[in-house]
Amino acid sequence: MPDFTAHRHPALAVSCPICGEDCGHWCRTRNGRTAGDLHDARQAEADRQFIEQHGYGAAMVHAASGWLVDPRGCARD
Repeated sequence: MPDFTAHRHPALAVSCPICGEDCGHWCRTRNGRTAGDLHDARQAEADRQFIEQHGYGAAMVHAASGWLVDPRGCARD
């Protein structure tokens, strides 16, 4: 199970289906340079796995200590 709180961006908890970068590593462009943003497919896969793991109503919260999972985050909105 991915740990969405362990990286500087929650989507880094999953590998990228586009460029093949492993968990914890930023996406790469076709010519091997660091991408300016994470690939959309990686973010979608991270969202899918996050919902599967924590439920639809959970949300990620950025705190001073890093990322936290708020199990009722979306329910309050």
